Amino acid sequence: SQGIIERDETPMEKEIARLHRVDFEFSDIFYFCRKGFEAIVEDEVTQRFSSEELVSWNLLTRTNVNFHYISLRLTVVWVIGVVVRYCFLLPLRFTLAAIGITSMIVGTTMVGQLPNSSVKNYLSEVVHLTCSRILVRALSGTIHYHNKENKPQKGGICVANHTSPIDAIILTNDGCYAMVGQVHGGLMGVIQRATVKACPHVWFERSEIKDRHLVTKRLREHVADKSKLPILIFPEGTCINNTSVMMFKKGSFEIGGTIYPVAIKYDPQFGDAFWNSSKYNIVSYLLRIMTSWAIVCNVWYMPPMVRKEGEDAVQFANRVKSAIARQGGLTELPWDGGLKRAKVKDTFREEQQKNYSKMLVRNGSVG
Repeated sequence: SQGIIERDETPMEKEIARLHRVDFEFSDIFYFCRKGFEAIVEDEVTQRFSSEELVSWNLLTRTNVNFHYISLRLTVVWVIGVVVRYCFLLPLRFTLAAIGITSMIVGTTMVGQLPNSSVKNYLSEVVHLTCSRILVRALSGTIHYHNKENKPQKGGICVANHTSPIDAIILTNDGCYAMVGQVHGGLMGVIQRATVKACPHVWFERSEIKDRHLVTKRLREHVADKSKLPILIFPEGTCINNTSVMMFKKGSFEIGGTIYPVAIKYDPQFGDAFWNSSKYNIVSYLLRIMTSWAIVCNVWYMPPMVRKEGEDAVQFANRVKSAIARQGGLTELPWDGGLKRAKVKDTFREEQQKNYSKMLVRNGSVG
């Protein structure tokens, strides 16, 4: 076992079958107590929402909580690294980020004044690609794209695992997508209002995002137009720490059309891209990213997938999730990423109770 404690993955039915054959016995309690202790000490959900611990230290103290003091020589190297990262790299990266954001706002606003035509679409793609590449340079991004022949096509839906808000920039560095999301205020709102004039992004008001049927209708209309850019969606709905893929929400797979899976895997040796939104706000997170050594990642474009006959949206979502996990070398988990902020649903506990009850009834009938 790689964890703090040795976990026993034996199914409940087999575990309790060792203790008795038919009726409830007091010793059954020990099975549930042990599982509870395992969950408290090291459950497989909450550990996905903390930074990935590295095997070796990369001179960023925030990526190794066990580092205090190793040697004077290594400490001197770390201090030099701090000076380089904060005094040289950070100002340069901040300048590039400002240039990229300003260019995005100005460029899309100007292109948005043109009448709808192939020229407008071409110029919009040029602006988006150019600005995205400037922003990637602001992160010292080194991205390796694999299997480009499988890149998402117009009229399709691109789905990817989600580690960081910069996932979108990582992908738009190599192609243009129509973004889907909620309308924001502040600087993000300014960017959204400017970009939607030049490109058919799908932004929803807060009241609209809760209307599942309205969201599905607008996305279907977008996909039905084969001249529009592919939609980019992160079905997990929250950021996971670059080690796993958690439950894909089925809404993205009810729209119809072709799904283009994409697997994203960051190399934490040079910087931790994971955003723990429960612990850090977006400003703190961006400061951490821009003071890392670099952002290095691999992106795999995977063959398009379509929904099989007789397959429901949940089964299709799980099939796509499994394919992305295998390609990215990530652990596949069935849990909802919403557990990052919400309590476990009562239905999960009730499901275990029902399974135990069915097992007793089945064993009793056999006896």
